[in-house]
Amino acid sequence: MGSVQKKSIENRQERLIEQLIAHEIYKINGKHLFQLPLSELEHEYKHVRDLHSTM
Repeated sequence: MGSVQKKSIENRQERLIEQLIAHEIYKINGKHLFQLPLSELEHEYKHVRDLHSTM
């Protein structure tokens, strides 16, 4: 993986973590957010977004 691609993934992870923390989510399945792969963070963020859009 190139350094530009790696940096892009890291930036996406950071933004998702910030969004999840804004919704008071700090852990998922007993793991801290920074321990999770991008795919798991994206899945959880979509779930939270969908829950809040129906309110």
